[in-house]
Amino acid sequence: MATPTSRALRLSAALLTATVALYISLVALGNITDFGTNQQFVQHVLAMDTTFKDDDLMWRAITSRGLQDAAYVGIIVWETVAALVLIAGTWFWARREQDRARQLSTYGLLMIMLLFGAGFIAIGGEWFSMWQSKTWNGLDAATRVLVLAGIGLIVVQLPEKSEKSEKSAN
Repeated sequence: MATPTSRALRLSAALLTATVALYISLVALGNITDFGTNQQFVQHVLAMDTTFKDDDLMWRAITSRGLQDAAYVGIIVWETVAALVLIAGTWFWARREQDRARQLSTYGLLMIMLLFGAGFIAIGGEWFSMWQSKTWNGLDAATRVLVLAGIGLIVVQLPEKSEKSEKSAN
């Protein structure tokens, strides 16, 4: 039988997974239905056309429209798959299938952390110097999502106390 602490932990994990699932689902849907808005964002970041234009860095710029669009489509596919994985994780939390829920939530949250941490913060922010742009700088937004997904991942990974260990602690 689940203890009150383990039920609260499972509920927390389920709600955090659901929150990130909702967020990334809306992001993916927005990018699909309003393709042009964030397409411009990706194009400007990759082209580095609003950075300080330092000659030592500009060789990194990707100005090919085809490569920019391929990167953007790749981001949308990644977001969509992550959303589906997190929705499945949420479903399994609701069905009280903790092992499957924990596994899928972990994979989905890691996908989000890779996209926003490695993709947007490291590659976009540092490699393409997005931090230099006053107009096309998504580092604050990426950091918020990375923190949310990271907190979710920590909660999902917390071990549950058994009824015995909880009674002996009291």
